[in-house]
Amino acid sequence: MPNSIDSKTQELITQNFELEVPDEPISDERLFEILADQIAYMIEFRMEYLLSLLYRNDVLEHKINEALSPSNEDPPNIALAKLVMERQRQRIATKKAYKVDPIEDIDEELRF
Repeated sequence: MPNSIDSKTQELITQNFELEVPDEPISDERLFEILADQIAYMIEFRMEYLLSLLYRNDVLEHKINEALSPSNEDPPNIALAKLVMERQRQRIATKKAYKVDPIEDIDEELRF
């Protein structure tokens, strides 16, 4: 799958959305299913928190509104899970396109 989610990004999604996943790596499709189920739960019981997570993950507000619209062909949890995965793939592509090599000659105190 092009632009698949790497393990670091998968871990970030897992932590942010409090997903219960197996310890071994899982496919993007399985991650999507688990994420969609968690989003369905959050829509029902933790909507404010879900909206906060979407904001922190840089999902655009107009896309969120479209996903939550009754006229959307996908159920809201599926539409929002698609947006989260799409945004994470965009982040991966951006990081690859603008990869910066580490600075070699820097004082130890200044390194992160």
